[in-house]
Amino acid sequence: YPAINKPAGVLYWLKHSIDAENVDWVLILDADMIIRGPIRPWQIGAEKGRPVAAYYGYLIGCDNILAQLHTKHPELCDKVGGLLAMHIDDLRALAPKWLSKTEEVRQDKAHWGVNITGDITEKGWISEMYGYSFGAAEVGLRHKINDNLMIYPGYAPREGVEPVLLHYGLQFSVGNWSFSKADHDEDDIVYNCGRLFPQPPYPREVNVLETDPNLRRGLLLSIECINILNEAILLHHAANGCPKPPWSKYLNYLKSGTFAKLTRPKFATPSTLEMMDGKLQEQVDDHDSARPYPKIHTIFSTECIPYFDWQTVGLMHSFSASGQPGNITRLLSCSDENLKLYKGHNLAPTHYVPSMSQHPLTGDW
Repeated sequence: YPAINKPAGVLYWLKHSIDAENVDWVLILDADMIIRGPIRPWQIGAEKGRPVAAYYGYLIGCDNILAQLHTKHPELCDKVGGLLAMHIDDLRALAPKWLSKTEEVRQDKAHWGVNITGDITEKGWISEMYGYSFGAAEVGLRHKINDNLMIYPGYAPREGVEPVLLHYGLQFSVGNWSFSKADHDEDDIVYNCGRLFPQPPYPREVNVLETDPNLRRGLLLSIECINILNEAILLHHAANGCPKPPWSKYLNYLKSGTFAKLTRPKFATPSTLEMMDGKLQEQVDDHDSARPYPKIHTIFSTECIPYFDWQTVGLMHSFSASGQPGNITRLLSCSDENLKLYKGHNLAPTHYVPSMSQHPLTGDW
């Protein structure tokens, strides 16, 4: 069960990384994300004891027998995931429970049904997500839930909202063009000079395609996502000795001032910071010369397969371009055998963690 590598990797990082000893706030992201602008946990409302997280409404198990079986505090179960911003002390308290509750839910095959978990595959694939929510409930963490900071390409943001994170976990389309990460699960595009993902429509074509201003914003976010991915791969190829690709209109666009202007760092608006309970998080002045600047560390979990390598290239490029403060670490879960053959060691600052894709005790795969 590869998803268990996320809580296992976080726990291993906390125990064995020097970085984890010298940080105040942790931002936990997924590899299939593009950062559009700086995310400072305290600015988006996170407090010690009150993490900020994105809303995962499909975690219906928080409201039924699943939560009653797997946490002593089902009333504290929050439907959250994706973007997680929390104090390091909260993560230290949560991480062991995150892992153990993931193992519990994964073993509870009697309650994998879609009517209980919301998982249409009914194969326990989202056990890790429930492991997080149940683990947080066990240690008494209540989240400030925000449904504006992160958006899936294919959706349109609410009026006045400026998302700072794109999560391309679902298929999305613009006109006749579409993209699904699942179609590229074995794609070695990172190591294949000259290759990019299929070119999306240009912004001016989107302007003609959709007349509704807000729906148009959603489509523009979709093409922004894939264009940033392609820009990241293009720059990675160039940095690793690939020959200069032949001129094309699309490559010229990705290198243009117009594209650079469109992809400047974005900043959360007041509407972006509104929590689901209706409370508006006020912008916090984080500059106090009399106090040391809080240290932020971003972490994300991957395995040593091409599918995660191209996602890593995209996330790392956006991390740099967005002005995200602090450092970033990839938690790379890899067996000893696969690690010997792995080509992507230089894709990101990396903390190597033991693979639990096949559980060492139960053999769960």
